Amino acid sequence: MEAMIERCAGLDVHQETVVACVLFGQLDKKPKTSIETFSTTTTGLLALSDWLATLQVSDVVMESTGVYWKPIWNILEGSFHLVLANARHVKNVPGRKTDVKDAEWLAKLLRCGLIESNFVPPEDIRDLRDLTRYRKKLIHHRTSEQNRIHKILQDANIKLTSVLSDILVYRDAVSLKRF
Repeated sequence: MEAMIERCAGLDVHQETVVACVLFGQLDKKPKTSIETFSTTTTGLLALSDWLATLQVSDVVMESTGVYWKPIWNILEGSFHLVLANARHVKNVPGRKTDVKDAEWLAKLLRCGLIESNFVPPEDIRDLRDLTRYRKKLIHHRTSEQNRIHKILQDANIKLTSVLSDILVYRDAVSLKRF
């Protein structure tokens, strides 16, 4: 494999820790390796960012497993060229069983330009997606509760829906007339 990036890092991300492996050196020679473990707290992630900056890392790769990559991405986003790798594309290699080996493997793949990055939208779009998904979930919960109330009333032989199109809107209208 031919090296393409002089200073890169591979991150093996977990819920509580991040193992970082930095490969650096001339492209035509075997790279030097530096490995550290950081916590996933904000303080730990800022320490990771500082450590990567101290080693003059330009590119960083991590796997897109679950949601654990998101806080790390948010901290490192402005300082490094980030690559989010699909876990299926990089995990199908036998023999890598430790966090350190995973981080080193990711760094080696990135150094040789063998990792295709997943699309990560800009921060404002990610925030908007989070808000719309949360709104959708709230609406779903509200509808579910409305249906539950309707079912309880039907089971009690209270047939309000034969008179009203929406029993909850009527309740709100009655409470507004009191004021």
